[in-house]
Amino acid sequence: MLTVRSVHTYYGNIHALKGVSLHVRKGEVVALVGANGAGKSTLVNTICGIAGPSRGSIEFLGGQIAGLAPENIVRKGIALAPEGRQIFSAMTVEANLLMGGFIHRKDPEQLRTDMDRLYNRFPILKTRRRQLAGTLSGGEQQMLAISRALMSRPQLLILDEPSMGLAPLVTKDIFSIVLELKQEGRTILLIEQNARAALKIADRGYVMETGKVVLEGEGLQLLEHREVKRAYLGRGARQIWEA
Repeated sequence: MLTVRSVHTYYGNIHALKGVSLHVRKGEVVALVGANGAGKSTLVNTICGIAGPSRGSIEFLGGQIAGLAPENIVRKGIALAPEGRQIFSAMTVEANLLMGGFIHRKDPEQLRTDMDRLYNRFPILKTRRRQLAGTLSGGEQQMLAISRALMSRPQLLILDEPSMGLAPLVTKDIFSIVLELKQEGRTILLIEQNARAALKIADRGYVMETGKVVLEGEGLQLLEHREVKRAYLGRGARQIWEA
């Protein structure tokens, strides 16, 4: 479904991505893990058209998307629940969902059906649908960010650091949601600092370090790989990893 080949991305003079390649097949959950500064979010921004690659190719469903505007990439079928959630805090929950479905605004009946389906999945959002999104808890905001992305009816859902800033119990709930989406056959690219939780539910994974992919493999195999622990946490962090 998605193929990234030898992508290089710069921020000014900073060489943020250095020949990154990966692929995501239909129906897979693919985890992209690594420490802060590894290049994970830069790769997401490059795939989604927020940052342009200087070299390399990005193919989605057989077509080239590198260089397309973000809104056109959404229309192609890629949706992002971004790092930090980035909900529209001064708008209601329902307005946020409608913004997520903006590209389908000419079909209001289907939009309502999509919204009702998400309300059934997340009853708390239905309860708070008239509430300003900025007044929600962190976990509720993450549910809203995921729901807003789903409103565009994506073929590929990208989740960028969905557990960031959340309490452990809320983080567990968010990963349960990701697992449910996987069981429904959704195709997901999951970017996470919480490598242990991400690799437990991923079909395959990639480990990034300093702008490069340094390891790839099946999720559970990577979970036990000593080099993953080193690349992700640094030497001497085994006890933290296994906690």
